[in-house]
Amino acid sequence: MSLKPSNQTNLYGLDFYFQEFINLFNKNKLPNKILLSGYKGIGKSTLAFHLINYVLSKDEDYSYDFKNNKINSDNKSYKLIQNSSHPNFILIDIMSEKKIIDIAQIRNMISNLNKSSFNSKPRFILIDNIEFFNLNSTNALLKILEEPPINCFFVLVNNNRKIIPTLKSRCINFKIDLTNKESYSIANKLIDTDTFDLINKELLDYYFTPGKIYNLVKFSNENKINLKTINLEKFLTFIIQENYYKKESPIRYMVYDFVELLLKKKINIENSNFIKKFSKKIGNTKKLNLDEESLFMELDSKILNV
Repeated sequence: MSLKPSNQTNLYGLDFYFQEFINLFNKNKLPNKILLSGYKGIGKSTLAFHLINYVLSKDEDYSYDFKNNKINSDNKSYKLIQNSSHPNFILIDIMSEKKIIDIAQIRNMISNLNKSSFNSKPRFILIDNIEFFNLNSTNALLKILEEPPINCFFVLVNNNRKIIPTLKSRCINFKIDLTNKESYSIANKLIDTDTFDLINKELLDYYFTPGKIYNLVKFSNENKINLKTINLEKFLTFIIQENYYKKESPIRYMVYDFVELLLKKKINIENSNFIKKFSKKIGNTKKLNLDEESLFMELDSKILNV
């Protein structure tokens, strides 16, 4: 199972946003600095890849199938992007071994943009997980955003996390959202079954996105966990004690989601001051990208195993 945004040839549930961007592009009104904001796993990066393929695949064989909102896997631009070799596309994202997007990645992008383009097509820079920029990398990005090269489009993706206001002010912000019903409908297509046939309702939160549900099912399959029978506390205990949150960023996001879900339920039942304070600490750690190990250990000892 793989849900890498660049691999997703189908676009589910974001038709309205996609058509809006296409209409803007066809009228030569597409902003050259776009910020896509919304919950993690809602499909923002996939939406960006579809927009980029629509533009770059024009005049190519197997161009974008606009009627069905689908990328043709035989398309040249799609294959080049998969191989990280498209001359008109640059992807910047947090590297697996790091906790920030550093200035070297931005400098390398600027260097590439300063080179002459091999064709007259637009160039796209997709920057995913923009909340992981530090001050140095942000300042470097701000400089090129102030005077972007001609025929160059920046698409920034933010997962409803805190970013520097000056960076946000440089872009036109599009808030991407799905209803709870839409999220489950898309998740069912991604996992090819009904979500509630696989997952205990106690593990699902109203704000869970299709990507988060998909990653939950993927994680359970890999670790042979029965999501219909395990409860929230036992599931969290398993992830934290086995240090799974240290191995992959999607698992770390998953832990935060489940911790917040657990604390929300406990506050409603117990109305404890400790739970309220701990909930605030979790929120600050998540927003500011602080180290979570000591916090998760405290959760395990003082809340999960009491």
